[in-house]
Amino acid sequence: MLSRTADHLYWMARYIERAENVARVLDVAYNMSLVQAPGQTEASLWEPALSIAGNEEVYREKYGETSATGVIKYLTMDEDNPSSIYSALQSARENARAVRVAMSSETWENINALWLEFAQFFGVDLSVGRLREFCDWVKSRSHLFRGVSFGTMLRDDAFRFIRLGTFIERADNTARLLDVKYHLLIPKVETGEALDYYEWGAVLRSVSSFEAYQKIYRDSIVPSRVAELLILRDDMPRSLHACFDEITVILDHLSGRHDNECRRLAGELHARLHYGKMSDIFAQSLHEFLEEFIERNNFLGVEIQRTFLNAHGA
Repeated sequence: MLSRTADHLYWMARYIERAENVARVLDVAYNMSLVQAPGQTEASLWEPALSIAGNEEVYREKYGETSATGVIKYLTMDEDNPSSIYSALQSARENARAVRVAMSSETWENINALWLEFAQFFGVDLSVGRLREFCDWVKSRSHLFRGVSFGTMLRDDAFRFIRLGTFIERADNTARLLDVKYHLLIPKVETGEALDYYEWGAVLRSVSSFEAYQKIYRDSIVPSRVAELLILRDDMPRSLHACFDEITVILDHLSGRHDNECRRLAGELHARLHYGKMSDIFAQSLHEFLEEFIERNNFLGVEIQRTFLNAHGA
């Protein structure tokens, strides 16, 4: 496969996954704002969404103080924000259009329809009652894209690069979400205050794992078990372990008999997740573990770009 074609497919998948992840974060922030606790400010409720997206400084240059209206606009429809849902879906469609013959016709039609339907939200003030509808629409269209591509595409390199982009992006988002939310909520436990199970439930729902948590642990929500579920459980689809189960297999297929730095980096991360223990992770510091994971996952992305794709990235 031409590296340029692989590049478009890989980034198409990353952008669609990114749009879904931003929608999940916004949905949680909105739900939390409906049950605002005494002493909480509007800024403290919406600041985590910016922290997870990782672009607080750029936001402040354009919008100033953190507010619901500003954060929602910045992360949904801001054309100048490369991580906004608007920018992500536009980039996904442009990447798909460039290599439409490399995917099934159903997959291309799905992405094209997604962008055309997205126009219904242009000019709409999503901060006035329509954010939940918008987030649900983004998530459902992302699910549909994965279902159509999985159900109609040949299991060739084109399919593998789409899956690779999805799981690299998903692992990054899960780690960022857990890092930010865990350290915002855990002080309530450490200082002896009553734990707000609604907040932890919202974190789990943001990665579609609330029901999974209940099935596995069958008791109240414990922060350390939330971390375990999203890091080490290989049967949880959005966990770091599950993502790297997929990534290592895909890179083995793409690399064939050739050893490369991508396989080594992915194998090293996968081994830490496969054989790791939560007690060791907490002994090291969860924050340090997740920061290191995000950095190494990003470095893996750079190596994938250098080894298989065009050097310019996307």
